[in-house]
Amino acid sequence: MMIKEIKFTDNALKQINEMLSKKDKGFFFRIAIKGGGCSGFQYDFSFDNKIERDDLKHKNIIIDKKSAELLKGSEVDYVNELIGDNFKISNPQSKSSCGCGVSFSL
Repeated sequence: MMIKEIKFTDNALKQINEMLSKKDKGFFFRIAIKGGGCSGFQYDFSFDNKIERDDLKHKNIIIDKKSAELLKGSEVDYVNELIGDNFKISNPQSKSSCGCGVSFSL
């Protein structure tokens, strides 16, 4: 499993790089899937300066293997919407998602 099975749009990469440029050196952008939200799972975006044993890394992005499996085939984008600017994941594995697009079910 490689992060290359997850597509990042130019907008998403630009935003990730811009956000990391404001952090101390050595930080990565972490994407994870955690239990919770109104649909059962939710996407979690954070900064981390540690790479764990089960993390997959692509440039300055890290995703744990379990989350990467659930994100396989997804596209990560950064969008400007009326509710605000945010990362949006189009995940072909999700069966349904909530209105805000942050949580989903499998």
